Amino acid sequence: MTFIVKHRQSSEAKLRASFGDPLIVDVTSRGPEPWVQFSPFFPHGGIPIPGAPSVVSESVEGLWQGLKVFERAEVDPGKLGITSMKGLKRTVRRYGMCLGHRRDFEHDDVLLDYLEARRAIYLPAYRWVLEHRLSDLVDQLREQGAARTVVLLDYETNVDVDDPRRPLSHAGLVAAWIEGRWPT
Repeated sequence: MTFIVKHRQSSEAKLRASFGDPLIVDVTSRGPEPWVQFSPFFPHGGIPIPGAPSVVSESVEGLWQGLKVFERAEVDPGKLGITSMKGLKRTVRRYGMCLGHRRDFEHDDVLLDYLEARRAIYLPAYRWVLEHRLSDLVDQLREQGAARTVVLLDYETNVDVDDPRRPLSHAGLVAAWIEGRWPT
């Protein structure tokens, strides 16, 4: 079973030349149905905040962005209810340096650094989506991967959970989940 993560703008011809006849799957917010559902921006609904399951988000990205704390802005629970896949990002340009993430919306005494937040918030939330909202599509990819190489396209290609220099590739998480090597 081979899953490869490549940038969304990779040339299809080059991918085919490199990997034979792979299944090429765009799992970004601009990908086609049904694969767009793997995007962290996709509004699956009911995604619990790890450690505070009574509060839920429409998307993983809404949860991630909503819990960010900046120099000039605290958490933003309004991000949890966004279903349009737009208007989710909160940037340093607008709010100043990102100081970290709150563990939840009820306890403001804990501020997690980027890697702590990635492990305590992003990974559990995305895993929840894979388990509870995408299991049929995961099974389809697993079946395809048993027969041929699958190239997952993403805007980010960092598959190292411990590398804080670049955002994490959710396509890398999909591959890790299917291959049974989910980061711990």
